[in-house]
Amino acid sequence: MNYYLLTGVAGFIGARVAERLLNDGHTVYGVDNLNDAYDVRLKDYRLRKLLAYPNFTFERMDIGEPEAVRALFAKMPANGWQAVINLAARAGVRQSLLDPWVYYQTNLTGTLNLLEACRQHGIKKFLLASTSSVYGADAPLPTPEDASSDHPLQPYAASKKAAEVLCHTYHYLYGLDITVVRYFTVYGPAGRPDMVMFRFVQGIMEGKPVTIYGDGTQSRGFTYVDDIAEGTILALQPLGYEILNLGGHETIRIVELLTLFEQLTGKRAQVIYALAHPADMYANWADTRKAQACLGWQPKVGLQEGVKSLVEWYLRERAWASQVVT
Repeated sequence: MNYYLLTGVAGFIGARVAERLLNDGHTVYGVDNLNDAYDVRLKDYRLRKLLAYPNFTFERMDIGEPEAVRALFAKMPANGWQAVINLAARAGVRQSLLDPWVYYQTNLTGTLNLLEACRQHGIKKFLLASTSSVYGADAPLPTPEDASSDHPLQPYAASKKAAEVLCHTYHYLYGLDITVVRYFTVYGPAGRPDMVMFRFVQGIMEGKPVTIYGDGTQSRGFTYVDDIAEGTILALQPLGYEILNLGGHETIRIVELLTLFEQLTGKRAQVIYALAHPADMYANWADTRKAQACLGWQPKVGLQEGVKSLVEWYLRERAWASQVVT
């Protein structure tokens, strides 16, 4: 049994990673500030499931506050944490244009606070969740890890790139074993409501207009949340300093994705087309060969199966999920 600190534990990916670790018999100390960046009912739903585990402890705190992080590490078990899994983040490319300061407070300052605490307390393994958005507008498809990430298009991506560079500094200076996982588009039950998957299923089921930005020919590489959680946990092994793409292995155009939802729900969507947003990438598609080679990671859930699972979850939870603000 290992002990882990997991930040952003009430988040979409964080909650699933925590659940997998708990089911494997490990102990998880989870923290989250439960901010209202999106409808907190989803965070409450995920957190309630985790609180049923006897080997789970939750603390509400903000990793962007240095004193709070110092107090957190003072509660570390005697043998320390096997790893710090930093999944806490302000996410969302468009929202980062509205308040870039809060993105840097969590994504960069929060990462610095955790890295410094790991250095001081002798914790050797650190995992950082980053994003495919660092690749910018002109990335080759599929995108390998050595593609340029020097021209991010939004404050969100820039904050994550800065955190990656900071991680390398702490690896170089202090010998921390650090894995950076660049998530592409992740979907599944209880996902973020601002993402296209949740918006589509809720809009279609509730007869609300569904907005497509641009002409719908833009494509995304999607990966089911269970596969992402598995890859994240595999990345906790000693690797030195590595950046790995996770996700985005199965691509589909947005208009084709909408058709898939219509087929699985048996309902037609009311579509509104809006101008493409300048912060959005036209396409993303991950080259995951490095993760396969380093971790033995191979996604198992196909898009048809994964979207079906999301639709079934929504129907089970429709009483409250239908009220979630997207």
